Amino acid sequence: MVANLKTMFTILTGAQFGDEGKGKLVDLLAENYDVVVRFQGGDNAGHTVVVGGKKYKLHLVPSGAIFGRRLLIGPGVVLNPRVLWSEIQALESEGIKLDIGIDAKTTIIMPYHIELDGLREKARTEKIGTTNRGIGFAYVDKTAREEVQMGDLTDPARLEAKLQEIGPAKEKAIADMGGDPTVVRYAPFIDEYLEIGRRLKERVTDVSREINIALIEEKNVLAEGAQGAFLDVIHGTQKFVTSSFTTAGSACANLGVGPVMVDNVVGVIKAYITRVGEGPMPTELKDEMGLQMREKGGEYGTTTGRARRCGWFDAVLGLKSVYLNGYTELALTKLDVLTGIDPIKICIGYELDGEQLGYPPEATADLARCQPIYEDMPGWTEDISEIIEYDDLPANARAYVERLEDLLGVGISAVSVGPGREQTIYRDEPED
Repeated sequence: MVANLKTMFTILTGAQFGDEGKGKLVDLLAENYDVVVRFQGGDNAGHTVVVGGKKYKLHLVPSGAIFGRRLLIGPGVVLNPRVLWSEIQALESEGIKLDIGIDAKTTIIMPYHIELDGLREKARTEKIGTTNRGIGFAYVDKTAREEVQMGDLTDPARLEAKLQEIGPAKEKAIADMGGDPTVVRYAPFIDEYLEIGRRLKERVTDVSREINIALIEEKNVLAEGAQGAFLDVIHGTQKFVTSSFTTAGSACANLGVGPVMVDNVVGVIKAYITRVGEGPMPTELKDEMGLQMREKGGEYGTTTGRARRCGWFDAVLGLKSVYLNGYTELALTKLDVLTGIDPIKICIGYELDGEQLGYPPEATADLARCQPIYEDMPGWTEDISEIIEYDDLPANARAYVERLEDLLGVGISAVSVGPGREQTIYRDEPED
């Protein structure tokens, strides 16, 4: 049962293209964990948590914030300090006291990263669909060892030295792309970042050390991923991916925790599939059914407000996600959105160049040419949004859940039937 996990170290990731409802699941799980840590991504990700009918939209603060747990932002994250400080202020103004730590090595998204991101996307012939938040360029600088880190914002002399070292190359890059190079060392930006650094100085920590000590002390740690498996920079649908490693294995590397410490890996899947931005999506519905899913499911990006593309559940991609992440259990969200649809289709294979496939092709261009092979499942008309026991779900809804289990080979231990905490059904032992 997801809500009653008592393991020491759990990793939770999205199993599709992101937007699966991870925020709600982390919020539910946080009750049983002492530490909740974000291990990758930036403020291009967005988690929405609904408590008592009130929505909290989080981009950097881990979703366990509402439960008052120890929150950590690991060094694998790229951090816009303006966004983080704004979120902290907004939550604390609601009376939510945050116990949050930020790793000193966390890469800072500088204003010039955002400038470069916008210029690059504008110049592309084939758009990627970036959020224009500087995420990719911040990761480039991390890899190139030309980054500004969280620790630098707490020391004006260190930040100045960094900008003296890396500033000229950034100014040239922006100028070459037709942008304004003065953004690199624009004094108001620098002063603002230093002021945020001063305010956050006491919250700077060594995340790896904290987590390892917590585990030694037999505390429970939950690592929260952003985006989803198929936006992973290696294993996703390149080039239409994010700039970080989104699969479960990266949590250990990013947080500095040995893989033998992992007890449980939870994958979050939506009862259908959605995608924001460009890139292949074999089961996409470009018709009234797709629009119906979008409107009923509220499928608009938490971060950008962009409409999400919607389609039938893709069990072919789902199986690959199970392989990539090693899930020990799954949580299924938005089952209620499928109410009233009959039949409900599940993609169980692809056809590519006359051949039937049960696993996605490696090349993104080939995936874009795949035609889905569907299996029809009977739908249901009953309102399921207030059901709290699995056996009380309509028979066809239970059959749908159990068919997904069969196709993916992993048990579904929780089913969400609405955005609220209470709209979650737990299963002690998923049926075979």
